[in-house]
Amino acid sequence: MTRPLSPEGARLAAALRELRERSGLTLAGLAAKTTYSKSSWERYLNGKTLPPRPAVEELCRLTGEPDGRCIALWEIAESEWGGRAREEHRQQPPPEELPPPPPAEPSPREEADPATTGHRRTALALAVLATLSAVVAGIVTVALVLLPRQGEERAPSASPTAIVPLCHGSACAGKDPMHLKCAVAPTTLAQYHTATGAWVEVRYSKACGTSWARMWGTRLGDRLEVTPGDGDAEVKNRADTDAYVYTMMAVTRPGAAVHACFVPSTPDARTECVNGRVR
Repeated sequence: MTRPLSPEGARLAAALRELRERSGLTLAGLAAKTTYSKSSWERYLNGKTLPPRPAVEELCRLTGEPDGRCIALWEIAESEWGGRAREEHRQQPPPEELPPPPPAEPSPREEADPATTGHRRTALALAVLATLSAVVAGIVTVALVLLPRQGEERAPSASPTAIVPLCHGSACAGKDPMHLKCAVAPTTLAQYHTATGAWVEVRYSKACGTSWARMWGTRLGDRLEVTPGDGDAEVKNRADTDAYVYTMMAVTRPGAAVHACFVPSTPDARTECVNGRVR
């Protein structure tokens, strides 16, 4: 039986749906571009089951989004999911608790002797006071150790989920911006909606020092040419029409212009171009 996701799992599913909607990809497009099937994505996006971590990473990488927020939600949801699974499969009942032993009865001498009772109360009060003093001293010591010294600044901790590009400059030329993580938080230099309904974007990565172009909402045979660049991109199959199709990267320096042209497959449609400039 399918167990409902925790609130964190539901938030993760909503975040993944938002990425899918922003990308314009259909479930078939996701299946074609990732290692997970259309039915699997339907379950993940609708919160029917918790997706594996690689699926979350693939969707973020495919849409060019940093995966920090989604991975944080996944880790919390996975912890909740695993904890509830262990609880459901626990076979043995907890051991029965034995009743506490009855308090010792005072001897007749102690009951009758108020002096003995008074001494015992005084000793107990002194023991409690000593324990409280030790606890307070310990708390003060820990606070003094943990608090930063005057004039001292704490160095910010590095994010464990930060994505670092795998190339820069000429090492990126002619290569895939998605696979080399240059498509993480790029700058959009220009965006254009063509007469056939396709969209064209010119993108730039400051971290990699490269530019490229991408298109979506396309038809079979549509092409995208970009200058500077080496080679164009073409819509080759039905899966491409459900996803982004993008050119390879070219080294681009600040101040350079990037020129992208959309060449439609429709015979009577004209080529449309858009320009962007790196600032």
